[in-house]
Amino acid sequence: MKRALQIALGLLAIIPGFFALSGLLFGAAPLGGEDLPAPVDNQLRYLSGVYLLVAFLAIRIIPRIEKEGATLTLIVAALFIGALGRLYSTLVVGDPLPQQIAGMALELGSPVLIIFQRMVAKQAGGQ
Repeated sequence: MKRALQIALGLLAIIPGFFALSGLLFGAAPLGGEDLPAPVDNQLRYLSGVYLLVAFLAIRIIPRIEKEGATLTLIVAALFIGALGRLYSTLVVGDPLPQQIAGMALELGSPVLIIFQRMVAKQAGGQ
């Protein structure tokens, strides 16, 4: 069970890592926002840096996942709160791109990782 959680977390960390790196390097252009005002591009690149940190944190806890419940909970909280922002934007502003909908679905489902981690921790006799 631990190995399955480690693999899942590793794969899930690659996704925000890729999009965060893309946001840092290319700004809003890949999302069709070439003509956005500079402050919007600036904010997107900043938030991409924060998102990249979340991916690095997820990767960091993989080897000792059974003992990293608190860190995983914070990572999941960040993802889930971000997903609520995406959901609000979808309801108020309109439909996002398909990859953003997929990201939102993963982020809204991320609390399952906490349940999975607690099962692994219990099995290992950890936290």
